[in-house]
Amino acid sequence: MGTDAELRAAGIGPGDEVVVSAFGDVDTVRSITEVGAVPVFADIDPMTYGLAHDAVAAVLGPRTVAVLTTPRFGRPVEREPLVELGRRHGLLVLEAEEGQSPDTRDEVALRRARAAYFDVRLRGVRVPEGSAGHTYRQYVVRVPGNGRPDRDAFARELRAERIDCRIPVRIPLHRLPQYWSNTSLPETERAADETLALPVASPFTRRQARHLVSRCNALGGGVVRSDPGTWWAAAF
Repeated sequence: MGTDAELRAAGIGPGDEVVVSAFGDVDTVRSITEVGAVPVFADIDPMTYGLAHDAVAAVLGPRTVAVLTTPRFGRPVEREPLVELGRRHGLLVLEAEEGQSPDTRDEVALRRARAAYFDVRLRGVRVPEGSAGHTYRQYVVRVPGNGRPDRDAFARELRAERIDCRIPVRIPLHRLPQYWSNTSLPETERAADETLALPVASPFTRRQARHLVSRCNALGGGVVRSDPGTWWAAAF
């Protein structure tokens, strides 16, 4: 069942407001407008990239009927605070799909192994926060600047070295013309400016992964750690 069908099945329609993240997939917001409801954007948690429950609480109004969450980058949604908030205010808490085909066990195991390798070796960028159930569909780091190259310059340097990297959210949804809102979402906008997805799913060799770490650390000003040894034999 698609997200718009779930909204309709829940009785959500014209005049209703649904709280949603602006740091996500345009299709999720489109599913709200397709049933005639109005998206209301709330800020994210800077570590999980999911909706921050205090930010959701701050935008609730008399027409709010639901909160629509989406897993980000393979990290499961932390539902408990939102469910409790929904219980207090009589709101539905729904979860949209992340929009990718299901992962195999081997795919997840490989990505987790690569993520663990990067976690302890990358310097000069902030590595993602792990959690139980994280599948690392994207390995998203933060490039905060602090006198070093900004995220876009950082990405250009990596691509010049033939290292695949992607900007997960170029423009937050509340800044797109069709969904424009004057709402202040500082963590969302900061994440859009700083996040960069490094490859954990694409096939690459031990040498390429070492090269990625070396280049990231050089650009970010860190120190490369020693060879991981047996980890590579298990992961490649």
